[in-house]
Amino acid sequence: MIASCLCYLLLPAARLFRSLSDAFFTCRKNALLAKSSSTQVEGNFAMAPRGPDQEECEGLLQQWQEEGWSQALCTASEGPLADKGLAESSLALLMDNSGEQDAASEDKWSSRQLSDLRAAENLDQSFPEVPGEEPLAEVEGPLWAAVPVQTGPQYADCAVLPMGAMAAEQWEEDPAMVAWSIAPEPMLQEETSMWPFEGLEQLQPPPMEIPYHEILWREWEDFSTQPDAQGLEAGDGPQFQFTLMSYNILAQDLMQQSSELYLHCHPDILNWNYRFANLMQEFQHWDPDILCLQEVQEDHYWEQLEPSLRMMGFTCFYKRRTGCKTDGCAVCYKPTRFRLLCASPVEFFRPGLELLNRDNVGLVLLLQPLVPEGLGQVSVAPLCVANTHVLYNPRRGDVKLAQMAILLAEVDKVARLSDGSHCPIILCGDLNSVPDSPLYNFIRDGELQYNGMPAWKVSGQEDFSHQLYQRKLQAPLWPSSLGITDCCQYVTSCHPKRSERRKYGRDFLLRFRFCTIACQRPVGLVLMEGVTDTKPDRPAGWAESIFEEEISELEPVFSRTIGTIQHCLHLTSVYTHFLPQHGRPEVTTMPLGLGMTVDYIFFSAESCENENRADHRLDRDGTLKLLGRLSLLSEEILWAANGLPNPFYSSDHLCLLASFGMEVTAP
Repeated sequence: MIASCLCYLLLPAARLFRSLSDAFFTCRKNALLAKSSSTQVEGNFAMAPRGPDQEECEGLLQQWQEEGWSQALCTASEGPLADKGLAESSLALLMDNSGEQDAASEDKWSSRQLSDLRAAENLDQSFPEVPGEEPLAEVEGPLWAAVPVQTGPQYADCAVLPMGAMAAEQWEEDPAMVAWSIAPEPMLQEETSMWPFEGLEQLQPPPMEIPYHEILWREWEDFSTQPDAQGLEAGDGPQFQFTLMSYNILAQDLMQQSSELYLHCHPDILNWNYRFANLMQEFQHWDPDILCLQEVQEDHYWEQLEPSLRMMGFTCFYKRRTGCKTDGCAVCYKPTRFRLLCASPVEFFRPGLELLNRDNVGLVLLLQPLVPEGLGQVSVAPLCVANTHVLYNPRRGDVKLAQMAILLAEVDKVARLSDGSHCPIILCGDLNSVPDSPLYNFIRDGELQYNGMPAWKVSGQEDFSHQLYQRKLQAPLWPSSLGITDCCQYVTSCHPKRSERRKYGRDFLLRFRFCTIACQRPVGLVLMEGVTDTKPDRPAGWAESIFEEEISELEPVFSRTIGTIQHCLHLTSVYTHFLPQHGRPEVTTMPLGLGMTVDYIFFSAESCENENRADHRLDRDGTLKLLGRLSLLSEEILWAANGLPNPFYSSDHLCLLASFGMEVTAP
């Protein structure tokens, strides 16, 4: 009977001491975790470091026994039979069974006792003082931090075990434990924006502590005080200097139609009001003398862009794309620097031609530079500025070549001087072709052999060589009815004197003396004797329809080359398309996170051959000299700024900016 009573009393006491030991080890474990180097603790303590080893447990329990923890047991127990001997036997039982505790049991009791401690903290329960011990003075400072642990509902009603003063004394006797258990001062952390889109990790936003203008810093490369790129010394004569910017500003309608391309952008920076303010700030900062824009939405142009640019001192010309398109190209210039000679809008659409059934357009202006009065009686040659946005479709290189041929023919007509030469030319825009592609080489080198070339290869935007069916270019590329030769010139511009002599020569006009309409008496003609009373006699053998017989002879006749197109404008690119300081190619746009160059500024230059490098074409500046340019960026730099558009650049293209000088000559 006595044995059964002792067992009945021994079991609760063992459980109580086991709870006390587990609570102490749990607090020590939590303090270690709170000061650990790991930045995140997830879930329960199953992934946390293990608690003290077996020897440490035995030492601590022995220390508790020596310092009178039995008194705390007597204070906590309510039964009359819980005496000191019972406590000592229960403690011995705990020491015997301590090595048999596994990880699962430790985690279970750790969670339970931590829940009890948190409940005690929330209820502001004061711990009972141990008899015979002086209360410790409260220490001002941060409280020790316990790692939060999720507890199950089965431990919600567990009682809170009292912690005596001896426990606090033990914490003070161990300086390392005190240092680990004190929570650090709260640190203010900068809020970082979360990435809202899945699957676009390659375009993570940069840290907010790095300003965008530092990431996207673009340097101005000055060539005016240095020898040019080919080692030729700059001229010492006076020059008319000006700057030109080419910029695809991303039409809002096109952006909304292809919204999947801009999922990496915050919606606020895609708002047109935000983008318009950024674009105008960019125009004001660089302050170009000539501004060539692509993807200019018509309503935004007339309502906002044109009035704002007019207030900045620009005169603007706009050409909307044909069909139902809502955007187009614009060329703006400052009337204080240039005087307009002519403006020629160019439409690439031709009814009835499948090759030219697209709605892209261009704009060609002939400007006369205004020389300051201080230079005296001097003159500057006119300047021809062409701006265009070529078809995007990577598969239709034949359409791109035909559109470029039309633009070059218009430039040839506008820039041609009376002696047959050309005035300085600048051709810029979004050509939707990469450097060293056949289209790019055609503009730069002036010749392209296209017969049998796959159409996708013309622009080099994408590789479709894996497809079984590939459209290939056939000669002639465009029909003769287009009126453009294979040298990219209008037929009337090739032989103007011969055509005029055929149409308006004396023999041609004399044929109208006896045409059918000339032999008919006009109705209401007053009859006057010897004047209007006679009828002309038709010569014998004279055909009645002379004009109709000769109509076939009036049609333009020109020879066609087989599979080759050419032009004689001698154009070269402002940019080299490579960043030597970074060892990376230049980038003007980043569709779907892939950087490439599709925007260009070409200018006229005189070609020359280098005897030492016969395979490399060099360009000597003619009357138009490159003085400087705004550097471009690499793909990696744009990745660091979350691609394009971003809060700093409000288009999916970068602007191009160059400075030129024109020779000033005496009359």
